[in-house]
Amino acid sequence: MTAIAIEINKRTVSRDVPSRMHLADFIRDEGRQTGTHLGCEHGVCGACTVLLDGQPVRSCITFAVACDHKQVTTVEGYDDDPVMALLRPAFSRHHGLQCGFCTPGMLATARDIVLRFPNADEDLVRVELSGNLCRCTGYMGIVNAVMDVLGQCRGDGTPAVAALRAANAKVYRDITVAAGGATGFRRFKATDIGQVAVAAEKQAPADDTAAVSAAGASKAGTSIQGGFKVPYPAAEVWKFMADLPAVAGCLPGAELTEHEGDRVKGRVAIKFGPMSASFNGAARLDRNDAARSAVLKGAGQDSISKSRANGDVSYRLVEVDARTTKVEVDLLYSLQGPLAQFSRSGLVKDFVGRLIQEFGKNVTLRMDPDRASDLPLPPAKLNAFSLAMSVMWSRIRRLFGRGD
Repeated sequence: MTAIAIEINKRTVSRDVPSRMHLADFIRDEGRQTGTHLGCEHGVCGACTVLLDGQPVRSCITFAVACDHKQVTTVEGYDDDPVMALLRPAFSRHHGLQCGFCTPGMLATARDIVLRFPNADEDLVRVELSGNLCRCTGYMGIVNAVMDVLGQCRGDGTPAVAALRAANAKVYRDITVAAGGATGFRRFKATDIGQVAVAAEKQAPADDTAAVSAAGASKAGTSIQGGFKVPYPAAEVWKFMADLPAVAGCLPGAELTEHEGDRVKGRVAIKFGPMSASFNGAARLDRNDAARSAVLKGAGQDSISKSRANGDVSYRLVEVDARTTKVEVDLLYSLQGPLAQFSRSGLVKDFVGRLIQEFGKNVTLRMDPDRASDLPLPPAKLNAFSLAMSVMWSRIRRLFGRGD
C-alpha cells in the first residue's frame, strides 16, 4: 500500500492505496465523485477523461500513485470554469448528448480543444474528438456545440477564456521543455471516407437535384416494407400515382415547392413525441409503366438538427381484382447526424408503417370520382398523438397475443 493525497475538485483526499489502483477508481471509490464514467478501461473510449493539473488524461489507465499531490478536476468540479460555462449550454442547445455516458469525458476534451485551438475548423475538431467515442448522437451535435463555443470565444469577447488560454499555452511549453523539446504529434488533414451519397451532399446543397442521383447509389440503410389497398382499378391508380403534386398531398407532412417533369423539390415535416424534423430536399421519380412500378430517389437535410437523409421509396401496383389494387411499398433510407439514433428504432418503424397506411387512406379519398374536378385537394392532416397511441396499443396487443 502507498499513502497518497490527491486534490479532487478542490478537496484533498488522502488514502493508503494499492500501487496499481487506477485514478478512475480512486476518484469514484475514494473521492466519491461518480460523474467520472468507466467504459472500456483500456484508454480507448475516452469516457473517463478528467483534468490532471488542468490537462485531460485517461483516468482508467493512469495510476493513482502517479498523481500524488496533483489536482484533479472531474465533471462535478467545473462550476467556476469559464469554458464550461459556455460548453454546457452549447451541448444542450445543439443536442450534443443523449444517454450522457460519454458526456463527462467529452466535455473535458471539448474544453481542451477550445483552449488549445482557438481557430480550429470542423475537420480539426473532429480529429481532436476522435479519442472520445459516443454511441448515441452521431457526433454532429457535439461538433456543432464546440464550433459554437469557438465562435463565441473569438476576439476579446471572453477575457476569462483568453486568460485560461494564455495559462494553458504556458503549461504546454513547460511540458515540451520537460520532454526534451519534443515537438509532439505530427498533424494530419481529416479525410471524408464516407459513402458516395454523403460526399455528394457536401459538394452540392441538400435541395439540389444533382445530389439525388448520388443518393440512389447508396443501398445501405434501414428498410421498411408496407402496403395498402385502394378500391380502384390498377390502371386508374397508376395514372393517379404519376401526378406528383397530388401524391405529395397524400403524404402527411409533405409539401412540394417546385415540380418539373419527374423531379421535385419540397419539404417533409415529421413529429413523433419529442422528435421533430423538417427535411428540405429534392427527389426524382423513375417509372416503369410496363411493370407498374416506380422508385422515388431523394436526399435532404433537416433544418433543425442538420441531420442528412437519403433513400429510395419503391412502390409496385398489384391487381387484386378488377376493382381493387394493392400498392406495395419498400422504403430504404439512411440518416447521418443526430437523428440517426432513431433510424433503427422498432417504434419508429411501426410509426412509419402507420404513415404508409395514412397515405393509402388519403389516396383513396383523393381518387374519389364523386369529388368535383375543380375542387382543391384538402391538405393531408396527421394527428401525431393518436398515431403514437395507436402504435403503442398495437404493441401491447401483440405482447399479450391479441394481435391480428
